[in-house]
Amino acid sequence: MITHLGRYEIVGELGQGAMGVVYKATDPLIDRVVAIKTITLSLAQEERDEYEARFYQEAKAAGRLSHPNIVTIYDVGRSGDIAYIAMEFLQGRELRDILNDDKLLPVDQVLDIVTQVAMGLAYAHEHGIIHRDIKPSNIMVGRDCQVKITDFGIARMASAGVRTQTGMVLGSPKYMSPEQVMGKLTDQRSDIFSLGVMLYEMLTGQPAFTGENVNAIMYQTLNAIPQPPKSLNPAVPEMLNFIVAKALAKDVDNRYQNARDLANDLRACRGTMPGSLFSADVPNPVKAASATDAAAAEMDTGEESDPGVTMRLSPSFDSAAATMRLAAMTASQEDVDELSKTFKMARPSIEEINRSAPQAAVSAKRTPSNTSHPALEARASRGGGILLMAIVALILIGLISALLF
Repeated sequence: MITHLGRYEIVGELGQGAMGVVYKATDPLIDRVVAIKTITLSLAQEERDEYEARFYQEAKAAGRLSHPNIVTIYDVGRSGDIAYIAMEFLQGRELRDILNDDKLLPVDQVLDIVTQVAMGLAYAHEHGIIHRDIKPSNIMVGRDCQVKITDFGIARMASAGVRTQTGMVLGSPKYMSPEQVMGKLTDQRSDIFSLGVMLYEMLTGQPAFTGENVNAIMYQTLNAIPQPPKSLNPAVPEMLNFIVAKALAKDVDNRYQNARDLANDLRACRGTMPGSLFSADVPNPVKAASATDAAAAEMDTGEESDPGVTMRLSPSFDSAAATMRLAAMTASQEDVDELSKTFKMARPSIEEINRSAPQAAVSAKRTPSNTSHPALEARASRGGGILLMAIVALILIGLISALLF
């Protein structure tokens, strides 16, 4: 084992990374313990140039980011045939190891972890950086339950010197988005899909897409709609079925458009459960995007999926009509009139509301919330308390509407 890299004194080996060995080391100048990630550059010249460029891209990408849910980069250098990055030494475990030990974590713990990842991704995306390899082995969970995203080695930046070609597939097959599988250019919504796959695995104990080989997994990613998480784990709230479905939408336009909206929906769901670890520490949440958008209804109903129809929206959840009924029950006259104009739908009568979802009306009136319904965001100053009611009521209304209509 090597003893020094640049000024850093190697203490021991932490493990094998995606491109080389990861060491524990000390920085004698400031007496700080660091993790050193390395790659060996003793390759053919063309291959060496590509790997070294991508390695430095990781340092540049992560080094630009300063967020509590992203690993901190301290330094980058080269010693002989070894390039290295000195980064924050994390006291904790990889999420992959945690999942291997405990197949099913408590749902509230899953939400705490995934929300932190979503917040870290939102920050990275807002700074023009796409991770492109979100998976459990790239997530560290600290002893204090602080979550950190690591390994921006194949990140694509708007200003990157190394650009992946269209048609070049990078990432881990089980967690890749459909657009990655097809070799298309990706954006922040690809990371959201990968996070949705990770969330599904954490909730159910099994991958969202499986196969005997890489090609079979990729086919499943493009064509299969996994079972709702609740059908595999009864502890999963119904609301999470819709959040996962929207994160896993095949069509990027039907997916969550940014990770902050996903984080807010996860936070809203977590808020219905006791003992949140982090909700009070996340400052200034923006308005949440509704997880019960029509795109969220892509989740299968348990029947075998037809590859020919998996790119279409499920007709089992009538989002517009359900939203109108909910607004009539909970919002002001002005808000309902505005929504009616937007949807070009008449205001539903009391008889229609009661006939469609009498129980949902009762649930909505009893459900407290501090988050606005996204369909009413333009009027959110007086509608800030209906997101949680919207989610619960829309789920019930959607299911009942599927039976009636």
